[in-house]
Amino acid sequence: MVSVTMISMGAGLFLCAMLVWLSWIDIKHGLLPDLLTLPLMWAGLLINIQEVFTPLPDAVLGAAVGYGVLWFANTVYRWRAGQDGMGYGDFKLMAALGAWLGVGAVPWILTGACVAGAIAACVWRFAGSIKADHPFGPFLSAAGLAVMIKLFSS
Repeated sequence: MVSVTMISMGAGLFLCAMLVWLSWIDIKHGLLPDLLTLPLMWAGLLINIQEVFTPLPDAVLGAAVGYGVLWFANTVYRWRAGQDGMGYGDFKLMAALGAWLGVGAVPWILTGACVAGAIAACVWRFAGSIKADHPFGPFLSAAGLAVMIKLFSS
């Protein structure tokens, strides 16, 4: 019989691999494909039927809140600036992370991603980069991995 620890380790490695792959795609192509983000969200909900990372209600709320917070922030930005501030793939990636790690992880992931993104933007600016937009997915992925590691170490 496979132990819960083995399942959680395998699921964690799968999530890690997917986040690295999605980050690479976002850096290289500037998008997070639905073909990967949506199945990742569903996989997070399905794995948490057995409460591998979080209880299922927390996973469902995590997906909804993760998507909703970024959607709302983008809607406000679009209203003020007249254009989107981020891609919709970022919403779906955040929903996937919420589905895997639960609603309690969402504020930590968003805070970590925003802080890391802001620091990176300052570094790029001081380095003379004139590019205005940079992918946010790698920062979401890194923050999600940090939260997952924290969950495993508790």
